[in-house]
Order: sequence, then structure tokens, then C-alpha cells
Amino acid sequence: MSRILSITIVSLLAASTLSLTAQQQVATATASREVSTAVMRATVAKAREKAFTMIQGSALNPTNGHLVNAVVRLRDARFGRIVDRQLTDKSGLFAFRAIDPGSYIVEIMADDDQSVLAASQLLNVDAGEAVSAVVKAPFHLSPFDGATRITGTASAILIATEAAANGVVAFVPTPSVTPNQ
Repeated sequence: MSRILSITIVSLLAASTLSLTAQQQVATATASREVSTAVMRATVAKAREKAFTMIQGSALNPTNGHLVNAVVRLRDARFGRIVDRQLTDKSGLFAFRAIDPGSYIVEIMADDDQSVLAASQLLNVDAGEAVSAVVKAPFHLSPFDGATRITGTASAILIATEAAANGVVAFVPTPSVTPNQ
């Protein structure tokens, strides 16, 4: 009987030792998996932050047509520096990829590459976001449209309409000044 009792005790000790070893292996594997998952999440978050943070959009002319091969540039609104510049494609589209999170303005440049023709609203982009913008060049009035001159009431209506479309609340006409002879 004491022999059976000894064998039973030894068997129980061996089983509990095996059970403890298995539990330690499971705990180690679980901890290792949790660390791997945390590292993978941090890596994916960092890659996502750079890979998918972008500002895309369309550049339009005054009549809503595509501005093909127009120079657009991205300005950091916080510091005023130019971050990037590029040409629009044949559909007037642009995309500034892998930018840092922040506040930006997209500008359409004139042919002289010094003057800004139009600017987007303030664009706030967070990590991993893609923001879209439409930038439309303003309608420029000229006293001559081919051989036709716009005068009087028609001119005033066009000027007022364009001013209202561009957010001008009021305007005051200035008198013509002729030089002394």
C-alpha cells in the first residue's frame, strides 16, 4: 500500500510539474505575442502616418474647366514655408503625398511663377488622413472681350457678381484721373 501511495505521490508531482511547465510556456508565448502585436501596431501606425497623410484635389479655371499643367504648391500655414510644388495632370488633379500632419493651403501659381492666382481654404490634416480640396482660379474681368467692350450697367453687374463670388462685401469705384497736360 505504501508503494501505491508513493507511486501516486510521484505521479501527482510529475503531473503538476508538467502542468506548471506548460502554463509557463503558454504565458511566455502570450506575452511574446502581445509584445509582437504592440510592435506591429506601432510600425503600422508610423507607416500609415507617412504613407496615407495626403492632400489631393483639383485645380479649376474660372468656368470650372480643368487647369492642365498648372503649377500648384503646398504652403504650410503655420510657418508660411512652401512644402512642395507640382504640375496638375491632364485632368487638373494634384496630390501631395506623405506630408506631416498640420495646416496647409494649396495655391495655384500664375505663369510668372511668382504670383498666386488662387488659394484653397485652410486644410487641416491629421496623421493617416487624406484631405481633398478644389482650388478655382478667379474670373478676371477685362474691359475688352475680343472686339466687344463691356461698359456701363453690364460692367457694374459683372464686377459686383464677381466680387460677391469672391467674398467681397463692398467696393467703391474710384474716379478716373487724367494727367495734367
